[in-house]
Amino acid sequence: MGSRIILDNEVVEAAVLGGAVLGGGGGGSMEMGRQAARLAVELGSPELITLDSLPEDAVLLTVSAVGAPAARTVYVKPVHYIRTVELFQKYTGQEIRGLITNECGGLAAVNGWLQAAALGIPVVDAPCNGRAHPTGVMGSMGLHRLSGYVSRQVAVGGNPQTNSYVEVFASGSLETAAALVRQASVQAGGMVAVARNPVTAGYARENAAPGAIGRCIAVGRTIIENRSRGPLPVIEGVAGVLQGEIAFTGRVAAVDLETTGGFDVGRVVVRDGDRLAELTFWNEYMTLEIGSVRKGTFPDLLATMDLTTGLPLSSAEIKAGQEIAILHVHRDRLILGRGMKAPELFQVVEKATGKEVIKYIFS
Repeated sequence: MGSRIILDNEVVEAAVLGGAVLGGGGGGSMEMGRQAARLAVELGSPELITLDSLPEDAVLLTVSAVGAPAARTVYVKPVHYIRTVELFQKYTGQEIRGLITNECGGLAAVNGWLQAAALGIPVVDAPCNGRAHPTGVMGSMGLHRLSGYVSRQVAVGGNPQTNSYVEVFASGSLETAAALVRQASVQAGGMVAVARNPVTAGYARENAAPGAIGRCIAVGRTIIENRSRGPLPVIEGVAGVLQGEIAFTGRVAAVDLETTGGFDVGRVVVRDGDRLAELTFWNEYMTLEIGSVRKGTFPDLLATMDLTTGLPLSSAEIKAGQEIAILHVHRDRLILGRGMKAPELFQVVEKATGKEVIKYIFS
């Protein structure tokens, strides 16, 4: 028998905080996550269940947000998330037995809670990936390697008052459907709610990241428990839970950020005396170099933590002058989905960041 918990406000806060750490610079806004998850708790009694609670042939649907969090015209409302699932079932005729998030993040860790409360479908602790990632295909659990697989995706978002509201149903290869959804996010003002890529519970068991939401909650509870001790004990506690390390501390000297093609792209330079660290990001942090030495490479977890509050900061929130710590967790200590184990999916990372990545991960 699998386990089952009713999601409440205590779990909301822990999931959002821990999710933001495992977002690794991406995964959406903590404040948006809090708002959506608290609304879910007010609407009903959403449940988080394990895969063992479902038969192997039960159909699970991935729900997420897609876009550039730093875009100023983002307009995604709770009703948009609910509508994606309703439209998906309408267009495909499939009965959805569980909802899974695409990744971890301040918003992503609670993806599906609102839909679960409104539609009575449980959330399943088997996200596509146990950290955040930039492209849809990275969160597709290896489906891109299935010959002839047809991806079906629904995207909803945008402000009707500015004529940017869109509802899109895309069907095609994973790459093509994901590209259409990404373009929909641009047209909608920067972000859309998405429902996509149904799989069986049996497939998710082998290719998703079972237990990763539980890990987000554990990390978040560590943050909450250590807050009274100060920022550094919070960050040290997080590093301990994740079996990582504080790789660098210092003041943010420069931030270069550009929103292009539905992504936040850029770099963060951190100074500690004469020492410099550089993080590159493509929504999520992709590389960490201290001096001229590569210290971390995606899908390693690279997270920025505020030394004033101890809380995680996304790449969209980093500002010059902030005192931060950079947390590094090696990929072998993360719960990763199948998409993190496919070298061909990392070529776009190299193109976006201008950094070598594949040789550091798959050599």
